Amino acid sequence: MIAWINVVVLVLSALLVLIFYVKSVRPAALEKKIGPDAYRRCTRCRTVSGVFMIVALASYVLYVFYPLPVGLAATFPWRWWISAVIALVIALPSGWLFYRGVKDAGEETMRPKKEHTLYGGIYEKIRHPQAAGELPFFWVFAFLLHSPFLALISFLWVPIFLVMSLAEEKDLALRYGESYEAYRKRTGFLFPRRR
Repeated sequence: MIAWINVVVLVLSALLVLIFYVKSVRPAALEKKIGPDAYRRCTRCRTVSGVFMIVALASYVLYVFYPLPVGLAATFPWRWWISAVIALVIALPSGWLFYRGVKDAGEETMRPKKEHTLYGGIYEKIRHPQAAGELPFFWVFAFLLHSPFLALISFLWVPIFLVMSLAEEKDLALRYGESYEAYRKRTGFLFPRRR
């Protein structure tokens, strides 16, 4: 019973991450409705989204102790250290990309600000480096926990991150207008654009 409850909590947490993150990336649209408090409200939504992401990752850990009885092997057929190496191979480039995105976005990573301008640095190559770097970490956790089920359920996050990134782009286009459209044409979505 605990196993099923845990997986339900994982899926619901993932959906709540999506809902609250999408709300957090709409400050320009929300400002038209409620005024300058929109940015503060979006910051709160981003924080709540982060809390649900932590809950989802805690469910990953709990799954190791309470796996679903679904006929899938509890662990990969190889030794744990091989899974750890796979996790490291995924984590190094993803972690670097996420770090650069956070560094170049500055405090707007968690706190949207009206006066913020378009970012530089890694954002000159791709528009969503934080998403591109953060998404693979669900597989890092799955491999560190040596779980085939967690590796499979990690695919749940792909459409979630795509929807979150697209929602963010919609509001950024509203915020920055033509300059954002020009930026979008010259940069890649999650991967650098070929010249």
